[in-house]
Amino acid sequence: MVKIGIPSALFYYVYYPKWESFFQALDIEVIPSGKTTKQLLDNGVREALADACLPVKVFFGHAISLRDKVDYLFVPRIVSTNKKTVYCPKFLGMPDMIRHGLPDMPPLIDVRVDVRTQKFAIWRAYEFLGNFLGVKKGKVISAFRSANQVHRRYKELMVAGHHPLSAMAALKGNVNLSSPRHTGQLTFALLGYPYNLYDPFISIQLIDKLQKMGINVLTPENVSAKTLQEKPPVLQKGLFWTFSEQVMQAARHFFSSGKIDGAIHLTAFGCGPDSLLNNFIEREATKYPHIPLMTLTMDEHGGEAGITTRLEAFIDMVQRKKRGVRNAQ
Repeated sequence: MVKIGIPSALFYYVYYPKWESFFQALDIEVIPSGKTTKQLLDNGVREALADACLPVKVFFGHAISLRDKVDYLFVPRIVSTNKKTVYCPKFLGMPDMIRHGLPDMPPLIDVRVDVRTQKFAIWRAYEFLGNFLGVKKGKVISAFRSANQVHRRYKELMVAGHHPLSAMAALKGNVNLSSPRHTGQLTFALLGYPYNLYDPFISIQLIDKLQKMGINVLTPENVSAKTLQEKPPVLQKGLFWTFSEQVMQAARHFFSSGKIDGAIHLTAFGCGPDSLLNNFIEREATKYPHIPLMTLTMDEHGGEAGITTRLEAFIDMVQRKKRGVRNAQ
C-alpha cells in the first residue's frame, strides 16, 4: 500500500481530516508526523533558513521526521481559496524549500490550489492527486465528495465549541460529540493562526493552561465564516493574507460581542504578517477599554514558566478590572 506522509503543522489544523478522508478512500495509507517535540523543533531549526519564522522551522522538523517512513510527502501549494486573499509567501514556497533544502527526502506532491486563476480549482487539485496516484476518476469523485462531508462536519464541530484536536478525535469517535461546556467565570478570546494556537508545543499548551485556570476559551475557529464576514473589513480592502484577515475579523467579532472579559493574541517571532496584524488588533482593542488585551510572542527559546507567570498576572488584572466595572455600576 502506498504511504503518504502529512506534516502535522501549518495547514494540518485546517485540512487534515479532509486530506486523510480523501486519501484513505483511495486506499492510500496516511501517516501524520505526530506531535511537535523539542527534538523535532531542533531538527527543523538546524535545517531551515535562519530568518524563517517559528512555524516554518516546526514544519521542517515534521517533514524530516517523515523522511524514511513514507513513499510521498504531501505539501500542497495552497495560494488562494476565496479569490480575495492569499496565504503567506512562505506557505507558497514551502514545497520548494523542502525539496531543495532537505536532502534525501521522498518525492513531494505539491499540487497547486489557486481559485483566482482556475475554475473549480479545488476539485482540479484533487483530480490531479487521483491521476498522480493512478486512481480511476469515479473513485476520485466519490472520495472528493466524502472528504468534503468530513470537512463540513469538522468545521461544524469547531463552531460548536471544539478545538481542532478535539474535533479530530470527535470525528473518529474518541470523544463526546456534544458541545464543550463553558463553566469558568471568565471568558477569553484567544487570537492567532491555527498552526500556532493549536500546536501544544508552540503554544506551550496555552488553551489547556487557561482552561485549568478556570477560563473559557474562544478562538477564531469557534465562529462560522458567515458570522465573521458580517462586519465590513477594518481597511477598505481588508488585509492581504488569508489567516491574518480571518483573525482580524474574529478580533472585531469578539470585542464587539460583549461576551469576553479579555483577549490574548498569540504570535510567532519573525512573522511578518503578524507584525502588522498585532498593530490592528491593538487599535481595535482601544475601542473597548474594559477588555484587556495581552500579546504573547513565541519562539524556539520560549520558557513555560515565564508564560505561566504572565498568564496568572493577566488573569488577576482582568478579574480586578471586572470587579471595578461591577462596583462602578
